[in-house]
Amino acid sequence: MIAYQNGDEEALERIYTLLRQPLYSFIFRYSRDEQLAIDIVQDTFVKLQRYKHDYNPRKGKLKSYLFQIAYRLMITKLNRRKKWRSLLPFLTPIQKEEFLYIEKMTIREAVAKLPERQRAVVLLFYYHDMLQEEIAEILGIPKGTVKSRLHMAIKRLREELEEKEYETGSK
Repeated sequence: MIAYQNGDEEALERIYTLLRQPLYSFIFRYSRDEQLAIDIVQDTFVKLQRYKHDYNPRKGKLKSYLFQIAYRLMITKLNRRKKWRSLLPFLTPIQKEEFLYIEKMTIREAVAKLPERQRAVVLLFYYHDMLQEEIAEILGIPKGTVKSRLHMAIKRLREELEEKEYETGSK
């Protein structure tokens, strides 16, 4: 890791080759979600690249450091999924067997009807799994604005989809 911190890009490749599979196995065994495990491993190494100078070998082994990053990322994603499934179960990453084509289209239409500012926040937060801080940085707005736009978007989506359910008589 010291070599990588000093600019040796091949050192990162060696670290990736050595630790990719153990990280994947840990996340997959914990979550039983293959795509999540793949994403978490990738996100872990992106985070390592971004914050490579934060690692201090005197505080522990690199393997432990990476497992800690991966675990925290996984818990964050799982908690976020759980939270927004309870808020808007129809926004969770759509599984073919879970939703009919018509329901998928209804959700997409409802999201498409949101004002542009709210739509951007919803898409980044729910579909791209970004943190509010990241969204604020991308959109160039304060974190509090991200929170309020998200809140308003959820409220609008609930109203829109409840109205659709009422119109179709599926309630």
